[in-house]
Amino acid sequence: MFAELIRTDDAVLVSYVAALLRDRGIQPTILDWNVSQLHGAVGWQPQRILVEDDDWAAARLFLIEAGLGTWISERPHD
Repeated sequence: MFAELIRTDDAVLVSYVAALLRDRGIQPTILDWNVSQLHGAVGWQPQRILVEDDDWAAARLFLIEAGLGTWISERPHD
């Protein structure tokens, strides 16, 4: 299963976070990229970065350490 890590309409942030995670060996899954690009800067459909459940805590801690903690979504309840 996957858990949402970040939800944003900032395409630069999505690319940056995805690169950081990949460098750490965590494979991100980006959802809604096509819809977000279609609607441009309107912010109608934000992109979501998901990671595997087992990687969520490590990804969260890494992003907090990288100064990106304010962007992290709350962990959904199991």
